[in-house]
Amino acid sequence: MMRRPRTTAKCVSYNEYENTDTDMSLSQTVSDGEDDEEWKPTDPQSSVSPNAAKMSATREKKAAVTRTAKPKEQKRPKVTKVSRDAKPRAPCKPAAGQKTTSKRAKDAAEAGMPGIKRKKTHAGFEKDQCEAQTDFQEEKMTDESDITIKPKEERLSFIVSQVPGTSNWGDEGSSQIHPPVKKENLKEEDFTFDEPCLKKQKTSGACQGQPTARPLLEGQPCSLKNELNMNWNVTELLSALTCVEKWVCANIILLLREENTVPFMVRYRKEMINHLDADAVRDVQIVYEELCSLAKKTNSVIQTLKKDGVLTPELEKTMRSCRSTDELDHVYSPYKKGSKLTKARRAKALGLEAAASALINAPQTLDLSTWVQPATQGLSSLKEVTTGVEHILADMIAKDPETLTYVKALCEKSFVTIQSSVSKTALKEKEQDKSGSKKAGAEHGKPKDIEKFHLYFEFTCNIQRIQPHQTLAINRGESLKILTVKVNIPDRVKSDFTWWCVNNRWRPKSMAKEEQKAIIMNAVDDSYKRLILPFLTRSYRTKLTSAAEKESIAMFVRNLRQRLLVCPVRGCVIMGVDPGFRHGCKLAILSPTSQIIHTDVLYLHNAGQQREAEKLRHLMTKYSCTKVVIGNGTACRETETFFADLIARRFFHPLDVSYCITNEAGASIYSVSPEAVKEMPDLDPNLRSAVSIGRRVQDPLGELVKIDPKHIGIGTYQHDVSAGALKAALEGVVQECVSFVGVDINICSEILMRHVAGLNAGRARNITEWREQNGPFTNREQLKLVKGMGPKSYQQCAGFIRIDPQTLQSVKSSPQPAATVTGKAATKKCKGKTGVKTADSLNPLDQTCIHPESYSVAQRFLSLVDGSVDQIGSAVLKHCVESKIKTNSVEELARVVDTTPETLKIIIDGLTQPPGFDIRQNFGQPDFKRGIVSISDLQPGTVLTGRVDNTTLFGSFVDIGVGRSGLIHKSKITLDKLPVSQRRRSLALGPGERVEVRVLNVDSQRGRISLDLIRVLQ
Repeated sequence: MMRRPRTTAKCVSYNEYENTDTDMSLSQTVSDGEDDEEWKPTDPQSSVSPNAAKMSATREKKAAVTRTAKPKEQKRPKVTKVSRDAKPRAPCKPAAGQKTTSKRAKDAAEAGMPGIKRKKTHAGFEKDQCEAQTDFQEEKMTDESDITIKPKEERLSFIVSQVPGTSNWGDEGSSQIHPPVKKENLKEEDFTFDEPCLKKQKTSGACQGQPTARPLLEGQPCSLKNELNMNWNVTELLSALTCVEKWVCANIILLLREENTVPFMVRYRKEMINHLDADAVRDVQIVYEELCSLAKKTNSVIQTLKKDGVLTPELEKTMRSCRSTDELDHVYSPYKKGSKLTKARRAKALGLEAAASALINAPQTLDLSTWVQPATQGLSSLKEVTTGVEHILADMIAKDPETLTYVKALCEKSFVTIQSSVSKTALKEKEQDKSGSKKAGAEHGKPKDIEKFHLYFEFTCNIQRIQPHQTLAINRGESLKILTVKVNIPDRVKSDFTWWCVNNRWRPKSMAKEEQKAIIMNAVDDSYKRLILPFLTRSYRTKLTSAAEKESIAMFVRNLRQRLLVCPVRGCVIMGVDPGFRHGCKLAILSPTSQIIHTDVLYLHNAGQQREAEKLRHLMTKYSCTKVVIGNGTACRETETFFADLIARRFFHPLDVSYCITNEAGASIYSVSPEAVKEMPDLDPNLRSAVSIGRRVQDPLGELVKIDPKHIGIGTYQHDVSAGALKAALEGVVQECVSFVGVDINICSEILMRHVAGLNAGRARNITEWREQNGPFTNREQLKLVKGMGPKSYQQCAGFIRIDPQTLQSVKSSPQPAATVTGKAATKKCKGKTGVKTADSLNPLDQTCIHPESYSVAQRFLSLVDGSVDQIGSAVLKHCVESKIKTNSVEELARVVDTTPETLKIIIDGLTQPPGFDIRQNFGQPDFKRGIVSISDLQPGTVLTGRVDNTTLFGSFVDIGVGRSGLIHKSKITLDKLPVSQRRRSLALGPGERVEVRVLNVDSQRGRISLDLIRVLQ
């Protein structure tokens, strides 16, 4: 079963030893074909295979070659020494860089990896590559930054695993059927999957603010620059764009290219990313992907122009110097296929480029009258020749990097504004609607849309002061053809630019005649008006839109994180209510473990309310239900009034009943989804909505991950931002929340499991099937038995998966389809691997946040504090650890146990946290209440407490219990009113936070409440 190449997005590697068995792509988009990735069982016959025999002979031959014979590998004439000399010129430790290069090349030679063999298996790469290291690097350059190179990694991994000297890599042997596709395997107790065991380096010397020593890290910027094939250094540019230190950017790039997920980096690689949070790392990742995309597009454009025969060295240099897609489009637009020839290209086709060059370099030798050709169109008169030269000069000026930099600097010092006004089309339609025209009546919603944008009918703002929500609103109005938008650049910019061009940058190098100076002046004026001004306008609009989209997406991410991390309400029976009028209120009573006990429909707002109330009391008494969760949809206010009236009359006595209102956004969409049908096949979709509403309070994270984040009702302008960027950001924060909270592998749902870092839908399905066939997991090691779980996947997900002993015992006591698997039983026919041995004993460390790669360190630390794994979470062990930390600092203890302070802090947290610890317990729960307040009861100056319902770019909406959310404008959210930990962002309030507010104004007719923030309640 030869493994087919996988379709991973943006998956690249630094060298032949890294990422040889990876599962997650840079953007975490993995196809189901990756499920074939796995550890292969040992094959005792593989040592006598023909390939192995050939490789053995190759190794014996290579062993006799000294280090001075290494240049013999450079046989192909097209492989120059430039790429090999680039390594010693790395920014740091050039001598070490030379040694590393030679050692890697020697290792490749010993492993028997001739470049010619390798390139035959990958026809998509360049054919003229011979040396192992140079071959691999140039393949990445040729296929650009985000092309998958998995097949080559597998080839390398097979060859390395056959080397007898690398005993640490060959413990599990090769495949019994097809040795050539065997993937490298590490020792089971060694969880370093991203580099060979023989080259492993400790990071104990790493500290905050200093780069961590990693293989090839010092030469990384150089290799990245060569690979992207641009005239800028990706690390330096990334650092400038994200305001993150260069060494941190280099480390993040390396970790991303090793296919590490953001949650894994933030928790287990803190020393390498300088303790950045997930949002900061994700920002760096997004900018890096944009730069890689720019490099890919640039190389593609260059290849197209080369094929068309219009590429010149100057044009290629200009393109490779572009730092944004906007700049690249500006340079490439005249050469796009399908577009008519520009004025400059038509003039060049007539041969006038030499005349334009002579006008600048040697005007005294230029006589334009000699270029006149009466029989040729475009050269028939002196005026036509002069015009052609002006067009060429205008094009040269508009594409000159120094000129563009100067004009941008002038604009930055000037008062550039963006202006919007109502369009003539919108005014015409509005007038037609007022006059009752039939034509206008065809579009009933249009006049209403026009009025929504009345704030921007005569709007002008400095581009440096415009708010993100204003930019998105203007863009939406422009797309609906309601607004017209333009960028106003002062005339002083044009005058200063013209003077600089004529007297400085484009001044003739020798004495020029007056008519020649006039040509240059006309060319500068034409270039600014026809080419540069539109470019600046597009550039400003693009930057404003990009910044607004990023801010809007950041708001989405923050709101979603706050919504997912709401503290669950556990240990009680809950009734979920999906309110309604005509079709009744749908009820679902849930057990403390979210199991469906009873469902029903009550008509609380029709005739016979007393009968329905009696039925409701019977259900709540029968199931001892004291908590009611009401969805905030249709009939919410009436249903809340009904329950509040019953509670006030002590109708449910002796039960102490309370209720809360929860956001039901997305519940109806989920109720008809395939996941809901599979989970609740016998329930009506309306009743599924009631179940979802109740579970959103019992376990918000477990329930909300089932719904597309865009449908949860968070953020604003979701239809005005990039759909791809929004989806990637929201999926990233879901993965972050699920991973940091952790999942109990024996009871969590398949839908929740697929959001764990390192897992996807295919692996989650395989884990569920393995669990159904073999019983519960007894330790994390057994995850290796699951089909599709390769070393990289296991490394990424292992720290976020829990094995709770209590849950394990309860699952074991219930009937199981099969007995718990052991290492011997794993060879049975099941949805898993064969021949992989793992322990079947319970490891207490598996219930903690400690990563398996740090288990040996945790054992040493336990010995140091005189503790044992059986005491995890106990007060005794916590006292021992605290006593040890008081006498010795964490840094000193880290040196004693041979690890980093960051890793030791994670170990200390994992050992001292009580069993079943949940990070969400520090977040607030939903507010249950027994009474109701009306908007008519509010008066200006009233002080209330509420909970933030949603945060937008212009303020935060707060639920104060009156049926309508009040708005705290962002001008009222000042730093002095926020806790210190929340002062990093201008809008530091997120959904779920409890606040104390003061009523400023109440507009009962429009249902608007203006609030002032007093303080955030902790």
